[in-house]
Amino acid sequence: MRFIVEKTDEKSSARMGTITTDHGEIKTPIFMPVGTVGAVKALHLYDLKEEVKAQIILGNTYHLYLRPGMEVIEAAGGLHKFNGWDRPILTDSGGFQVFSLSACRKIKPDEGVWFQSHIDGSRHLFSPEKVIDIQRTIGSDIMMAFDECPPYPCDFTYARKSLDITLGWLDRCWKHYKETEPKYGHSQTLFPIVQGSTYKDLRAKSIEHIVKLDSEGIAIGGIAVGEPTELMYEMADHCCQLLPKDKPRYLMGVGTPANILENIALGVDMFDCVMPTRNGRNGMIFTWDGMMNMKNEKWKNDFTPIDANSDLTADRVYSRAYLRHLYTAGEILGPMIGSIHNLHFYLDLVTTARKKIEEGTFTEWKNQMVPRLSTKL
Repeated sequence: MRFIVEKTDEKSSARMGTITTDHGEIKTPIFMPVGTVGAVKALHLYDLKEEVKAQIILGNTYHLYLRPGMEVIEAAGGLHKFNGWDRPILTDSGGFQVFSLSACRKIKPDEGVWFQSHIDGSRHLFSPEKVIDIQRTIGSDIMMAFDECPPYPCDFTYARKSLDITLGWLDRCWKHYKETEPKYGHSQTLFPIVQGSTYKDLRAKSIEHIVKLDSEGIAIGGIAVGEPTELMYEMADHCCQLLPKDKPRYLMGVGTPANILENIALGVDMFDCVMPTRNGRNGMIFTWDGMMNMKNEKWKNDFTPIDANSDLTADRVYSRAYLRHLYTAGEILGPMIGSIHNLHFYLDLVTTARKKIEEGTFTEWKNQMVPRLSTKL
């Protein structure tokens, strides 16, 4: 994998660049649609490529390991062949999913994490080595190291112990990554994950350890887990100030359109979040003028396009009144339109941010857009 920073904004830390993988280029800043089980919910490949214009999607180690299982994915020739996506794929290590299973998992630092499947209750172990093996079988272009994601809030003692576990697992991940080879003829790279909760000295310790590995990219984890928005920005800013300038920075699980613009300004290059598809399935639409709850009565007789500022086919063809009708009638087309609209908007947002960085007008534009994007229409 290669990364080139092409331009940096003069009034902020925002930058535009290009990541090159064996499955294609990724123009940054970029938003990555989440395809947890190998599919972005309610969207087929044409939607993702031609309408959303996604450059990279995500898969999840935990979910794909449980279903369909590694035997099926390996027999298919990896996830790219299994789901038909021929552009880059990034996989999460499953650390956050295991963190979410707090009631049915047990952390053993010397081994990994024992957990029960949410599907059938079967018992499994995720060790750092096994997580690398699973991601080798999935065949993702960008793999994540196995980490322990501390909750918010947590005290300093817990956060320090958690970080020690994560750094120990990272060393094991890195060693196994170096000792193993890709299975399908294309290269794979491993991103370490910065942890440390909301403690700056722990974040600095994490980054100091990670930088020594000289990985091709670095993720920032443990943010957007319940902390106030300003604290999220403070932690992201602190990390970006310490991270190498010549490597892509991936902020995991963030966030709203306003969150994305503010973090681009801090120097983040890559984002992912389930928000556009999850909210889209439930009637919340993001637009350049703000957010619309399409289930509200106010749209019942609004026959204007869903979003007049959009070049998405669905936004031009369907009216707000019709979309509201689909949601209230329980018609599956409603969530499908909502999902493709929101993902198209998110990709349009980061593409426009890139253009503004190139033009040298990003900061002024961002400051105008953030309050507009946060408005409820």
